[in-house]
Amino acid sequence: MHKGTVVAAMSGGVDSAVTAALLKQQGYDVIGITLQIWQEHADQGKHGGCCSLGAVEDARRAASRIGIPHYVLNFRDYFADKVIDQFVDEYRRGRTPNPCVECNRSVKFDELLRHAEDLGADFLATGHYGRIRFNEGTGRHELLKSVDSAKDQSYALYTLTQRQLSKTLMPLGHLTGKQETRRIAAELGLSVANKADSQEICFVPREGYVPFLKEKAPETATSGPVVDTSGRVLGQHEGIAFYTIGQRKRLPANPDGPLFVVALDPKTNSVIVGRDEELFASELVADTCLWSALPPPEPGAKISALTKIRYNGTASPSEIEASADSTVVRCRFQVPQRAITPGQSAVFYGGEGDEAGQVVLGGGVIDVAVTGNCSSSANSL
Repeated sequence: MHKGTVVAAMSGGVDSAVTAALLKQQGYDVIGITLQIWQEHADQGKHGGCCSLGAVEDARRAASRIGIPHYVLNFRDYFADKVIDQFVDEYRRGRTPNPCVECNRSVKFDELLRHAEDLGADFLATGHYGRIRFNEGTGRHELLKSVDSAKDQSYALYTLTQRQLSKTLMPLGHLTGKQETRRIAAELGLSVANKADSQEICFVPREGYVPFLKEKAPETATSGPVVDTSGRVLGQHEGIAFYTIGQRKRLPANPDGPLFVVALDPKTNSVIVGRDEELFASELVADTCLWSALPPPEPGAKISALTKIRYNGTASPSEIEASADSTVVRCRFQVPQRAITPGQSAVFYGGEGDEAGQVVLGGGVIDVAVTGNCSSSANSL
């Protein structure tokens, strides 16, 4: 039975290849599309990670094996504008960005979905580990965590709008684990069955993000003071862009015990350090918030949720208080959280019964946390 036409985003890895294959088995007309996003300056070229030249070749072979058409779209300039430039700008501001969140938002589920619809497709499919459903009771589409919690990617998908959720398929979210994905790939004779997962940011060279920033934004390599939370100068740093909250490396020695980065001040070009206990905070303010399973809350509304402050972190009980326009919230944790990092996302989870903590309510970008003796200005509620 024909279920419609779906564009499958094929990155060259096993997840997206199995996604395309499963949807074809289920009766969809599948079109494989790979995005050309690698940059001319990058050294990944033929053998790099997601969407490099080598990945395109892997995607093309997988599409041929599955028996679906495959196309490559040039997204290089768009990706550089929406993802790479923002990545660099956030480091200039003394923040630590999450480029995968922005790539999902602006590239995959905005621009690629638009292209899919231009091709006459009914859906866009990705190899993400998450689940999408329609809640008859609320009349809203919902994003849920993957069945396999170890592979869950809902944290990086919280920006999906109701319209995007209604047009998106994620068949891998119902599998029991990555091994099941690889088993399916092997049974189908896909050459990517045992291909290693990409671990690094796709546009950052093997040497890491520090040389990348020095090349793209040399002004970020401006030396400045390393100060403790009392204002005492302890040494000099190489540039605040090369430090992040919670970092211990490349800091001055301290006879009283190890020091950690507790704040970054781009106005004074200072790295502020303190003891481990000064990294903990009970509140954060997040801005540019988007709401998923819930409509935007009324001003002053308070929502109980489990909040996750980093991709590999654990969601913690909290209370979310909405601002006047619902795009800025204050999140208060029951238990203080370590190394709340501006630029990372705070994602709010809810749900009831067996699905408690499984449903993405919404999320935003962390603007500020009060940590130890350090504080930064933020939008007030």
